[in-house]
Amino acid sequence: MGLQYLFRSGGRRGFTSAVILAAGVGSRFGNDDGTKQNVKVCGVPAVVRSCLAFENSDAIDEIILVGRAEELETLRGYVEEYGLTKVQKIVEGGATRRESSYCGASVASEKCRYIAIHDAARCLVTEKMIADTVDAAVRYGAAAAAERVVDTVKIADGRGFIKETADRDLVWLVKTPQVFKFHMYETAAAIAKQEDLAVTDDCSMAEYCGFKIKLVDCGHENIKLTERADLSMAEYILSKRQGDGK
Repeated sequence: MGLQYLFRSGGRRGFTSAVILAAGVGSRFGNDDGTKQNVKVCGVPAVVRSCLAFENSDAIDEIILVGRAEELETLRGYVEEYGLTKVQKIVEGGATRRESSYCGASVASEKCRYIAIHDAARCLVTEKMIADTVDAAVRYGAAAAAERVVDTVKIADGRGFIKETADRDLVWLVKTPQVFKFHMYETAAAIAKQEDLAVTDDCSMAEYCGFKIKLVDCGHENIKLTERADLSMAEYILSKRQGDGK
């Protein structure tokens, strides 16, 4: 990828830090052996698979791992075992996703110009997905990996009855990584903290502040481990990629 990536946006990208969030509980996953970020997917912990994609991406200069207090030592062990040389810091997360994102972003290198936030449980992310999303952020200021919906989407009222049908061409499923100019992220995070915004992703903070975010179609394979059935799907996708030589 190299120079082709660096100049695809009409200029050299700035230093890009990746914050990988592995501080969740994952109660819906129901893993008796630990949190879902540590579950093994085809023999490799989910958080490690996520890290390896960013480790091998020319679009990323450093990685910051955010974890649960009781799992920080485990994360340090992964870094050494799997040779994750881009991991510069491992920090404890906060009480919410928003707080955990900020815990990671706040210790990014002083050289950081772009910040990429990624959920460790999205362990099927690829180098191309990362590069495409970072490239879009360089062009537009902010970008998020996403997927176009193929089903008909209905908007319901408060009682579960159909209220209207959404225009399917305008509906996307937003995923991670989500990439922002660092000053944009700092502004959005500060306002979200001041107003105690309850958000489920970092794009929501930026949207609240009026920032525009470019959606990048990364297909349907960038799934998140949420329930046990997702593990089987993830392993199927990985085996298919290996069979296709990807």
